[in-house]
Amino acid sequence: MNRRTVKINVNKEYDVIIESGILPYCGKIVKEKLGDCRIAVITDSNVADLYLKTVLSSLAEEKLPTEHYIFNAGEKSKNISTLADILEFLADNKLTRSDAVIALGGGVTGDIAGFAASVYLRGVKFIQIPTTLLAAVDSSVGGKNAVDLNAGKNLAGTFKQPDAVICDPMTLSTLSEKEFSNGLAEAIKYGVIFSEQLFEYFENDQIEDNLDAIIEKCVVFKGKTVEKDEFDTGERKLLNLGHTIGHAIEKCSNYTIPHGFAVAAGMAMTARAGEKCGITNIGTANRIENLMKRLSLPISTTFDCSSMTAAALSDKKRSGNKITLVIPEKIGKCILKEIAVDDIEDFINKGKNDQWIST
Repeated sequence: MNRRTVKINVNKEYDVIIESGILPYCGKIVKEKLGDCRIAVITDSNVADLYLKTVLSSLAEEKLPTEHYIFNAGEKSKNISTLADILEFLADNKLTRSDAVIALGGGVTGDIAGFAASVYLRGVKFIQIPTTLLAAVDSSVGGKNAVDLNAGKNLAGTFKQPDAVICDPMTLSTLSEKEFSNGLAEAIKYGVIFSEQLFEYFENDQIEDNLDAIIEKCVVFKGKTVEKDEFDTGERKLLNLGHTIGHAIEKCSNYTIPHGFAVAAGMAMTARAGEKCGITNIGTANRIENLMKRLSLPISTTFDCSSMTAAALSDKKRSGNKITLVIPEKIGKCILKEIAVDDIEDFINKGKNDQWIST
């Protein structure tokens, strides 16, 4: 198979390895990256049935002792309680600072396992094995780890870069159509921010035949951004396109609307509002809307603007009485714009469109 390797040149350099069919051989890569150590595999109840046995067998072939922890699948598990349970599990099994945690699964698993790896014994080694498109193109790379609080999404977290990311695109074949579309939203995001050519992959329905390449392109874009701004104080904020509104939609839905669906709506609403504010080139929102519709992704929300605003004001990108929004000027170029919190409701209202609400 054709292996693609993207090097992420942050303070602790690491590789993102993308290869179809690599999962049964992941143990060899883990051994190469970490040496001899004990491994705690953290996964959810959906992924465990599909891939846990394969990963544990591969680690056993390399004589790497393992433990594993399974939590209930879903965003509702991404909380302090689950994090505490994982930390107690690591302690009960007496993992040491020379041992490692593997996140096997999607974005929720990567977030919570990465958080645990960053704080257990003040930090142990950590490897990401993404099994969803959303995790493959976005959340497994860059070192952000977080859990949700009652007040909002990802409000408690750490920065901890993985020691490696092992991505087998064949695992995506078991995703439902809805879950695959959920991940496509984050991939489309990279096209809107950085590359009209990547955006056209999706417009021209060139997805399935180019999946490895799409994952690689997204990882390259994210890697280069993270290299310039590892701790999210400047340019990395561009990666939050659609997220301020998207996180508000998730919170208003009590996290029943998936992250990618919420971000898709957030992108479309932001582009629509951007056009009305004279920031976004006319026609940009229409291109985003048409693509989202074709992929059965939403372009707006039924939640009222006041509820959305209240949720958005808990967003971690707020600073004092201002919040930083990512607004497209055109496909392939976005800007950061600070707006007053008093203007958020008007911006959200400008972006609403009740003609296509799909979940």
